[in-house]
Amino acid sequence: MDSPNRTDFLAGLKPGGKYDNILGIYRHNTSADQIGVFDKEIIRALAETGTVKWIAHNGAGYDQIDVSECATQGITVSNTPGAIDDATATTALYLILSTLRHFSKAERSLHAGTWKSPISSGKTHDLTTRTLGILGLGGIGLRLAHLVHAFPMRVVYYSRHKRTDVPEWCEYAESIEALCQQADVLSVHVPLREETGMKRGSIIVNTARGKVVDEEAMIRALEDGHLSAVGLDVYPNEPNVNPRLLAFPQNALLPHMGTENQDSQRQMEVRALTNLKDYLRDGRGKDVVPELRSRL
Repeated sequence: MDSPNRTDFLAGLKPGGKYDNILGIYRHNTSADQIGVFDKEIIRALAETGTVKWIAHNGAGYDQIDVSECATQGITVSNTPGAIDDATATTALYLILSTLRHFSKAERSLHAGTWKSPISSGKTHDLTTRTLGILGLGGIGLRLAHLVHAFPMRVVYYSRHKRTDVPEWCEYAESIEALCQQADVLSVHVPLREETGMKRGSIIVNTARGKVVDEEAMIRALEDGHLSAVGLDVYPNEPNVNPRLLAFPQNALLPHMGTENQDSQRQMEVRALTNLKDYLRDGRGKDVVPELRSRL
């Protein structure tokens, strides 16, 4: 990325520009710092080149790309599923540990010189015998299930379809409501589009995207004690964090760093570039995003 801003990038796509005749794009979220997200304006500019047909996005989440406009303009988008399963699952595991045991709160207490005086053993719990509800048992959710089974935690999941290729100890809930009613901790790995009735004192862990959870409703539930804590790596308006979340010392809050490690970054980069290579060589990469698979 050598365009300092959006205007320069769009100019480079014009005939004779520095990006003239490109066939595919490798995209990283950091490019948004310079040119913004891949919205309708950028997608249409890519389509107008007449040559760009593939966007190889580096990342499992692709909400910074207007996939609907890509479909309209005949541009395919690939992502990197699987490459971040371990990193995101271990981040979720840390948040589960920290919120149940109040480890984040205890660490801040130590730094403040108050030792463990703010910690109440009556308000903390071990993972063993607790129930983890996984909303969306894809690659990340299943990896997390295996990690917490070692404690062991009871694992209950809900997905649009019951999976037949998972261990027998992964119990299937017939609805989101049934999942939430059983869960001591709910780990979110898919879009959350409806109200859920979680039991009092439960915990929400979110390593997916900040906007999949109603933040205002979540904070209200913290305020009235219905939720005992939340563990978050993602927020609706990053990098801004709602200051009201900081008012609850039992919360475990990370700055969207689930995949910030050398191993995951390499795996994502290689997978994204492999998709681009396969498109150039074979006419199609392997990781087409679900919304675009039916048209190929």
